[in-house]
Amino acid sequence: MPSYAYFKKKIVPLEQANINVMTNFIHYGTGVFEGIRGNWNKQKRELYLFRLKEHYERMLRGCQILNIDIPYTMNELFDITIKVTAKSAFQEDIYVRPVAYKSSETLGVRLHNLDSDFFVFVFPWGPYLDTDRARCVVSSWRFPKEVPRQKLTGLYVTNALAKTEAVSGGFDEAIMLNSDGYVAEGSGENIFLLKDGKLVTPPGSDGPLIGITRNTVMQIAEKELGIETVERHVDRIELYSAEEIFLTGTAAHITPVAEIDRRKIAGGEIGPVTKKLQKLYADIIVNKNQKYSSWCTPVYKKK
Repeated sequence: MPSYAYFKKKIVPLEQANINVMTNFIHYGTGVFEGIRGNWNKQKRELYLFRLKEHYERMLRGCQILNIDIPYTMNELFDITIKVTAKSAFQEDIYVRPVAYKSSETLGVRLHNLDSDFFVFVFPWGPYLDTDRARCVVSSWRFPKEVPRQKLTGLYVTNALAKTEAVSGGFDEAIMLNSDGYVAEGSGENIFLLKDGKLVTPPGSDGPLIGITRNTVMQIAEKELGIETVERHVDRIELYSAEEIFLTGTAAHITPVAEIDRRKIAGGEIGPVTKKLQKLYADIIVNKNQKYSSWCTPVYKKK
């Protein structure tokens, strides 16, 4: 199936969605992006976009930071996203990438006196981490906790450096510390530890993106398993003695961590709490759990 994009107010084949090389956001990172999963339910033959509303709410908060004013209401963004996804007609898991950006074809470091625009495209995408149990390493690259914790296009260079450092060293993923030495996040995921029967995750003040999958896990852990999540500082040394560790993200879903800095976590196996959360999450995102059906937006609207 071909991929499509909504670009310059039209739905076009992805290869036709091309940006002028002078576009401001290419040079200065003056854009806001989101990542939205579409999850294919084979039995229902339906594709469900997960927590569409929350993703666009976060994108619009990022737009406020960068003075990006796009001429679409929230409902219009939903409608555009569903239409371009339906046009692509995939019957498999997909990824949706909306971007709001400074579209003026001019150079200069500023946010004022620049036009804004929006595009969104769709493509098939399976697992983000090519493993069911990630081997991680604490990165030498520190995450600057003072930056705005939104998905701004200019903020991911340090994450990219950390990811490549980890993979070059034979690991699957990097764990990043902030400038104070506390655990912040993975290069593209939030991190959770199981300690003394509770989930522990770094607070927003320590630098992590306040992820939508992070929020999902916190809710279902409490409602379905009776497990509380504590947001607090996490020291690097705590990672080594955690009962279980897993990463969460729109792309990564819930990925167990088997090893950090060559120290095995949960004996290198998937821990029982992580397994339960994975099963709950896998059912929820394809609308198999009706308690959470409001989080799932059908693309093809089959019954």
